[in-house]
Amino acid sequence: MKIICVVKIVPDVDSFAYDYENNSLIRENIRMILNPDDACALACALKVKAAQPDCTVEVVTMGPPSVRPHMEDLLRLDTDRGTIISDPAYRGSDTYVTSRILARYLSTRPFDLLLTGSHALDGDTSHIPAQIGEELGLDQLSGITAVDLEHFDRHQAVFDVEYESAVVTWEMALPAILSLDRESGYKLPYVKYEDFQKDVSGNLTIIGNRELGFAPEEVGSEGSLTEVARTYTQSIETRDRSIVKNDDAGIEDVFNFLLEKGFL
Repeated sequence: MKIICVVKIVPDVDSFAYDYENNSLIRENIRMILNPDDACALACALKVKAAQPDCTVEVVTMGPPSVRPHMEDLLRLDTDRGTIISDPAYRGSDTYVTSRILARYLSTRPFDLLLTGSHALDGDTSHIPAQIGEELGLDQLSGITAVDLEHFDRHQAVFDVEYESAVVTWEMALPAILSLDRESGYKLPYVKYEDFQKDVSGNLTIIGNRELGFAPEEVGSEGSLTEVARTYTQSIETRDRSIVKNDDAGIEDVFNFLLEKGFL
């Protein structure tokens, strides 16, 4: 089985800088981290690989050359290949252009499953997974909180999506794009001490527009179809969950909750 994880190395929300003239984030010389939802997606892929030894995992990201150390750390886990898509011509690309760039690369790679995060800290539009699906003609679903690894192979995936009023179990034929939520709880392992200085350069590829072949007017700010009107820093809150029984006490708890929130 071949899994490709599309991840994003994002600015730490407490220290990012912004280019107001071009309406884009400045990604050079600031602290970068692996996007939390994408970390869950990669952690899930590694669990699949642990259960299926013939599984291979590739990690793909788009960003400036400064993301290389972060990708090298991901390769020091049990991943097999890393690809950085980076070119000055891509600076300022919106989600539409970014999706086209990623999809053009992914169309050249064999895979059974694409795993991504549902949201990104530095934008949170949630556009890219669905737009990649549109470009590649693949089914896609976001907000996944659990994957049933016992019913998971290169032909199908069974997983849960949490909605406001219910948790729904889906079955999807592969290949497809599954986008995980940080609330899935999948955790990346730490790099082993003996692998801290492991040379992974042979497994890392950096490609740019020379390989992908976009015209200048198709990418960057010029090729983007959207314009940023306003930006703000997202605050992440942990949602409390209460589980009640279907009895008189549970009904009373729900009634009091709705009353407190002003729904009754």
